Amino acid sequence: MKRRVLVVDDDALTLEILRTILDLEDFAVRTAGDGEAALAAVAEERPDVLVLDVMMPGLTGFEVCSRLRSEPATGDLPIILLTARDGDDDRRVGLECGADAYLIKPFSPLKLIETIRSIDRAAAPAAAEESA
Repeated sequence: MKRRVLVVDDDALTLEILRTILDLEDFAVRTAGDGEAALAAVAEERPDVLVLDVMMPGLTGFEVCSRLRSEPATGDLPIILLTARDGDDDRRVGLECGADAYLIKPFSPLKLIETIRSIDRAAAPAAAEESA
């Protein structure tokens, strides 16, 4: 079964690039253009991994991450923040709000794929225990 990845970014070109990269790696990709749409998409069908931009209109990626972490149903959802914000304070805030990984744009497609697979594998045993 294909692993489901939800990609959230307010830039349409970035979404298309990420979709293409992840489609080539045989992930089932859904996209959302802002934080509210991300929360709705997660509620509709929980992805296996969330790739989330930080700087978006409305809810920021930090806020989305914090909200998802505060809910029992999504508290363990693997979240990768993918952002142009590369300051130490930004990274600290991202990890404090619950992100599993913090990647900087421009990004290496290989690094993104490796990160998705790594945190997805780490989350898979917990998900298997819950369904048993």
